[in-house]
Amino acid sequence: MELNDENDPGRWAHSLGNALEIVTGCLDAAEAKSVVEVGAYAGDLTRLLLEWAERSGSTIMAIDPEPSPRLDRLEEERSELTVVREPSLEALSHVDLPDAVIIDGDHNYYTVSGELKAISDRTDSSELPLLLFHDVGWPHARRDSFYVPDRIPGEYKQDMVEGAHVFPGEPGLTAGGLPYKWASANEGGPRNGVLTAIEDFVEGREGLNLAVIPVFFGVGVVWHDDAPYAGALVEAIRFWDRNPVIERLEQNRILHLATSHQRAHQAWYLEKKLAWQERILRELLDSSAFAAADRFSHLKSGGKGITWRDQIEEALDDPPIIT
Repeated sequence: MELNDENDPGRWAHSLGNALEIVTGCLDAAEAKSVVEVGAYAGDLTRLLLEWAERSGSTIMAIDPEPSPRLDRLEEERSELTVVREPSLEALSHVDLPDAVIIDGDHNYYTVSGELKAISDRTDSSELPLLLFHDVGWPHARRDSFYVPDRIPGEYKQDMVEGAHVFPGEPGLTAGGLPYKWASANEGGPRNGVLTAIEDFVEGREGLNLAVIPVFFGVGVVWHDDAPYAGALVEAIRFWDRNPVIERLEQNRILHLATSHQRAHQAWYLEKKLAWQERILRELLDSSAFAAADRFSHLKSGGKGITWRDQIEEALDDPPIIT
């Protein structure tokens, strides 16, 4: 199985497909014959799940209210794939409950809590599907982001900010960093973030377990002690669950990723500022008032030295190449 980077030109590694071996390892441990993927969009993970399904004999259902044309084409090509074009909170209330659900849709407390409620309302805790999650690590673990703010009730919007930038270690927003269309102004606190929603769900239900695998923005796994596959699943994820070395690697990765975005933002700002300054200087050179003042200053100095005009024109020339 090979991950297609076509939808990730910035190398964010934002697809859960980057942790494919962990995901399919969990599915194999549970002997899942039916899988629902919430938040498929372009079908990056969906395509990989279909490759896995070829050997497992499983069916895949993708839930996304606005699937991309690529996912539409994938459905046409693969009979074992069904695409449900509804918001997850609606779809999960009526689709057949599968053996496993992969939740990777709208990354906020309200939506994730609602998805879990829609599933749990239809079965006992001991009979829940295997639950897999993406983005249980930074930045979504303790900070909401939003695809369609109009779908979120006002009390869950957590001081929503448009055009937000976030940086690891900074609980507020920053100038530069990872960009999000809509995100909470602050990290942490109650009812804020994907991991918070999952923890609140697990805490109130006896027998549920939560594993947190700190790779590629974090993979979460929830299962019940009484699940017939519980022992096999624990063996499959024992090494990965909260592994401190892997966690440090992920922290290092996101620091460099956020730093590169921050520097790109700074470069963009400086480019805009320099363009504005150049425009002002060129307008100044064309000004008759400036020309008169420049001649007067030059005469006053006894005709010595370079003129203001010469200095500005020199500054506007391309700088020398530094090797």
